[in-house]
Amino acid sequence: PPQTSVSSATPAAAAQSASRLRAWLARLWPAPVRVDSKERIRAFVGAAVGVAVAGLVCRWLGGFFHFDPWLVAPIGASAVLVFAVPASPLAQPWAVVGGNTVSALVGIACVLAIPDPALAGAVAVGLAIAAMFQLRCLHPPGGASALLVALTHTGDFHFAAFPVLANSILLVAAGMAYNSLTGRAYPHTQAPAATPPKPGSRFTEADLDTALARYNQVLDISRDDLAALLYDAEMAAYGRNLGSLRCSDVMSREPVVVEFGASLEEAWALMRQRRIKALPVVDRARRIVGIVTVADFMRNADLDRHEGIGERLRAVVRRMGVASADRPLVDLIPLFSEGGHHHLPIIDHEQRLVGIITQTDLVRALYRTVVGSAG
Repeated sequence: PPQTSVSSATPAAAAQSASRLRAWLARLWPAPVRVDSKERIRAFVGAAVGVAVAGLVCRWLGGFFHFDPWLVAPIGASAVLVFAVPASPLAQPWAVVGGNTVSALVGIACVLAIPDPALAGAVAVGLAIAAMFQLRCLHPPGGASALLVALTHTGDFHFAAFPVLANSILLVAAGMAYNSLTGRAYPHTQAPAATPPKPGSRFTEADLDTALARYNQVLDISRDDLAALLYDAEMAAYGRNLGSLRCSDVMSREPVVVEFGASLEEAWALMRQRRIKALPVVDRARRIVGIVTVADFMRNADLDRHEGIGERLRAVVRRMGVASADRPLVDLIPLFSEGGHHHLPIIDHEQRLVGIITQTDLVRALYRTVVGSAG
């Protein structure tokens, strides 16, 4: 029995280990980059243009002033950010110029203070990151600038000004021009704006700040862009869930109605008896003629005066829009939220009244959709 237990457990344990290994390996596989071919071409052409501008201008300046070198390798990494992800906080002008230049200065200081290049490089990269955090210019190629200075044992502070600073400024200038011409905002607004929550959104700016504080990691996206993406995703899910609903799915069926020939007194008594605020008016074929509401009675009828009360029903009835039973419910939201409607008659393909949708029906459907999507 002990041997049987071991032999039976071994395949299960092996299968579990293999499953964990596959899951771990799957995390190493990169996710697809969700941009089209047009955006990819825009990015790599821009990067080539930016590096060419920085290189050609600095080579001319270097030859004129007898400076050498005239281009540094971290500018290639900066170009990836400026042209491929121009909305990133790590790619903004101050991040590029400040990150590269400050890191080069830190690297030079470490070279002068620490003789061992390996140790100087390690300290330079660490201190460069700390400085970039403090100065709000976190820029990944800045770490490369600090390490490059340490490995080449560059101890002249003018290296930070030329080529590092000059390269960075020229790359940013090219980025501003190219991104603007190709439809990308650069610089991209990074400062959080105090804006009211968008209509329909279930989270506020304070909720987003709370989530970011809990996450406590650097995100390669601005706060406002993240809020916009979350809102768009929320609206897409909302539309997907609500888009499948038809008016027939949420309408109140067999609504209380009154025929057009009825008296005003009869209509009023029916509304009071059934405790309803709106009463559809139909003809003998049950086709909708209009609707009367409590507000219509209060506005147009003197209920204490009985003479001529039957004739005055025509004055109280008002025409209003209707919707077909198979119409998507999402189409009615603007009618209720912006058009001022509180009740909307629903008709079938023969134009006969089959139901009515009230604000209560709509809110109930929205609530179920929100709860369903959250679950």
